[in-house]
Amino acid sequence: MTTASLTDTDLALRNAVVQQLDWDSQVDASAIGVTAHEGVVTLTGFIDSYAGKLAAERAVKRVRGVRGVANDIRVRLRLAHTDADIAADAVRALALRATMPDSVQVTVHDGHITLTGEVPTLFKSAIAAKAIRYVPGIKGVVNRIHVAPASTADVKRQIVRALHREADVGAHGIQVSISGNTAVLAGRVRTWHERESAERAAMHAPGVVHVDNRIVVESAGGPEIIEEIC
Repeated sequence: MTTASLTDTDLALRNAVVQQLDWDSQVDASAIGVTAHEGVVTLTGFIDSYAGKLAAERAVKRVRGVRGVANDIRVRLRLAHTDADIAADAVRALALRATMPDSVQVTVHDGHITLTGEVPTLFKSAIAAKAIRYVPGIKGVVNRIHVAPASTADVKRQIVRALHREADVGAHGIQVSISGNTAVLAGRVRTWHERESAERAAMHAPGVVHVDNRIVVESAGGPEIIEEIC
């Protein structure tokens, strides 16, 4: 992508993302590159931890006007850790989650963790991956945890009710359908935060193995350009 092909909105969004990354104290943005095109932000460069890579992605999603993120940041560790140390730390991190089943297992190869086992809901699978993101030395996580089968009868109504209970979700703009063991979410919301909150709510449904999130984040005309605030 060349600078000449960028619109004023693209440049404003890129600048807003750069400012947000610099502002977020969880992110070392010194070696991160940012491009933006039609609401899609691409992150490149390097960072010193997997947790930092995910923190950068979360920071970008909070910026008004962002509709998609391609996180191509590479993890470049400052200190080497053995796979045995990483595995031991990951097991301890999972053990600290009181509701995490003992069936979840960890395999480590060259700093990359693979999670396997069985849990009752998709949300618990996501929590397992979240629990180990701060383990020192990891470069990436592959989540292959299986969700135990369960009756999906009335699951659509359960998800709809959950969405209406969520304070962070404008549930009236979201439609829910069930296809086999997949929950499909559609509709429009104002922010990426709402989109992710709706997905998390659906992940608690028993028997749902996958959430197909088709919710569109409405464009609000890009980030507001502010020269100075007094």
